[in-house]
Amino acid sequence: MTPPLPESRTLARIFVPLLWKSLINESLTFNCMANALELLLSGVILGLAQGLTPGPLVTLVISETLKFGKEEGFKVAVSPLITDSTIILFAIIAISAFKGYGAILGIVSVFGACHLIYLGIEDVKTKIKAYEVSTMKREAFKRAVITNFLNPHAYLFWLFVGGPIIFKNIETDASAIAFFLLGFYCFLIGSEMSVALIVDKSKEFIESTYYLRIIQILGIILILFAANILIDGLRLAAVI
Repeated sequence: MTPPLPESRTLARIFVPLLWKSLINESLTFNCMANALELLLSGVILGLAQGLTPGPLVTLVISETLKFGKEEGFKVAVSPLITDSTIILFAIIAISAFKGYGAILGIVSVFGACHLIYLGIEDVKTKIKAYEVSTMKREAFKRAVITNFLNPHAYLFWLFVGGPIIFKNIETDASAIAFFLLGFYCFLIGSEMSVALIVDKSKEFIESTYYLRIIQILGIILILFAANILIDGLRLAAVI
């Protein structure tokens, strides 16, 4: 007859596997949270850069605000919520066609990094710009939607930068994508609304060296962020 196990050994056999399972679950939870925070920060940086960098949409925000007030500028600022869903879907479908081809996705990421570096350099080289007012009727939202749909930068961004970030996390941690989109659109729309508010109060700020320095600092941050994407892309392409 086998002697009974000491009580301490019996408890160890019961609780050690449970403790190990708990530690694994906590580790997975921590990794998921870390990934979500990383994507949130990525969204914040990209959204802020896209929202403040001079371009077709920012120019439209400023011109509509100067003509008709901040409310029209706000309409322009929220227009990406309408147009980007179609552009993002197009980008994801295009990228998914290369699923399983790590080298191709790596090359796409490298192009995306190069695009961001180009935008960053353009930001650093930005000059103070005077914005002229034209006399057009109030159709800010309609003009913003058309502008965004015809803006090649929107397609380049989602095809080479935003799309690969989303696609990379679809299978591993799809819930974290919401953090990326939340950070991106909160700061994209929020920054453009801030521009509209500032222009509504003082046009001089947009043409001041303070605004210029903000754009240039964002350009440097964008280049640093692009360098990280470039390294990831080169690893995917098995170059490094």
